[in-house]
Amino acid sequence: MRYELFIGLRYTRARRRNHFISFISLISMCGIALGVAALIVVLSVMNGFQKELRTRILGVAAHVQISGPGGELASWQQVADQALRHKSVVAAAPYIAAQGMLSAEGTVRGALVRGVLPDAEERVADFNRFMRGGSLQQLRSGGFGIILGAELARALQVFAGDKVTLIAPQGLVTPAAILPRLKQFTVLGTFEAGMYEYDSGLALVHLADAQALYRMEDRVSGVRLKLDDLFAAPRVARELHGLVEGDVYISDWTRSHANFFRAVQIEKNVMFIILLLIVAVAAFNIVSTLVMAVTDKESDIAILRTLGASPRSIMQVFIVQGALIGAIGLALGLAGGVALALNIDVVVPAIERLFNTQFLAKEVYYISELPSDLQWRDVGVIAAVSFTLTLLATLYPSWRAARVNPAEALRYE
Repeated sequence: MRYELFIGLRYTRARRRNHFISFISLISMCGIALGVAALIVVLSVMNGFQKELRTRILGVAAHVQISGPGGELASWQQVADQALRHKSVVAAAPYIAAQGMLSAEGTVRGALVRGVLPDAEERVADFNRFMRGGSLQQLRSGGFGIILGAELARALQVFAGDKVTLIAPQGLVTPAAILPRLKQFTVLGTFEAGMYEYDSGLALVHLADAQALYRMEDRVSGVRLKLDDLFAAPRVARELHGLVEGDVYISDWTRSHANFFRAVQIEKNVMFIILLLIVAVAAFNIVSTLVMAVTDKESDIAILRTLGASPRSIMQVFIVQGALIGAIGLALGLAGGVALALNIDVVVPAIERLFNTQFLAKEVYYISELPSDLQWRDVGVIAAVSFTLTLLATLYPSWRAARVNPAEALRYE
């Protein structure tokens, strides 16, 4: 073992006033541990929220969407077959997207009406997982049934079996005037995706019923695709331009919800920087620890210098001491943070029961449980940055130790 490492470890283990380590060193160690653990837990929770929101959004939206010019696509089956040639595309479903007004008992609400084929739609989206009543398979061609978002149904004050009138913006031209097209639908059920945009403004009908109401004959608005890897959506969308013939517009979920996910990512980055300041403060407490150690060990430093130790070796001694303090705190923080992030679904309910409270009330928040998604890449970044801050904190005291004048230090010994 190099003597610099041996002496640095010995200084760290040395008892002072019957304590294993000085009080300031202990505070620094605990501060680093708490900061690292807080960083891991907070980033894991934010990853969990991001994953949960992404799951809920993509449970209703599509990974990739192919639409025709003017919102109409004639040969949708051909487009679907061409898209399915791509190895990453696992399912395709046609859809009709149109605006409409829903009326029930004098209450009127605007809505986005989506015409779907139940069997095909279930392979692309996860509506059945969000159903609060009824099922997607209840939609029948010519049955004029409708499934509403939970908030939309609540606003209209309708339940399964009730009637609602769907008013299409396309009117009937008559010699007297232009009359609105309307049709009475039967509510078959409701769904709750946890996204207010969909729960309050989306209504599902059968594709054939939507074609009849909006006079689209055998045309659709486009085709929705599901991929084996949702994060490959931008690449797959670009590659589909070479597979799908005709004049079509291809978009992916990262474009349709770009602002939302960009805001979540920015918030995550800002939280990382803010919480990293906790680690920085704790790491730079090591400066005061090592400055005190240098002052206390001036005579030892002077003896080492007279025995031939170089200033660089003296620096290495105190760098080892500071790095060991940081490494112990970092290890404790990593262990505690990872353990808490992996068991947050157990810890949080226990705290709620202990204090008889609820952090995310179901009456207020759509996500009533604290999700956690531990990503080892984040753990690696946190460990690397924290240890780097620790090493930086050791430089000044070590440099000061290397500049100790042996003659001055030993004058009064």
